Formats: sequence, structure tokens, C-alpha cells
Amino acid sequence: MTGIENAIRQSGSASALGLAIGVTKMAVSLWRRKGVPAERVLQVFEATGVTPHELRPDLYPNPTDGLPKQEP
Repeated sequence: MTGIENAIRQSGSASALGLAIGVTKMAVSLWRRKGVPAERVLQVFEATGVTPHELRPDLYPNPTDGLPKQEP
């Protein structure tokens, strides 16, 4: 399962994910083929918990890249 498919599953549907981040379900469905746009990765992470690394490993090569810093 790809990162965007996991995010859609976490949201319940492409429509629900689109609604959560302010895009259409068609845009979300297009991301299955074309990939999540760089400017939407962190929004998808915040809405679903799917890590930036899972969504765009080309931009976030390390599993912890893009994640909020943990407070000690």
C-alpha cells in the first residue's frame, strides 16, 4: 500500500481526505497516480498521521524527516 492509499484509508475515503485538507476528491485520486504535491505533504500528515516519508520519500528520505520535534 502506498502512502497516499494509507492516508485515504486513515481518512475513510478520498472525499474525506480532500475535505480535511481543502481539495477535491478528484485531486486526491489523481495523487494516487502522480504522487502527493510537495506543498500538500504536511497537510496530509496533520490530517491522517501518515508520515511525510511514507508520502514522499524523495523529499523526506529519512523516516523522521518532516515530523514535529519531540519536546523533552
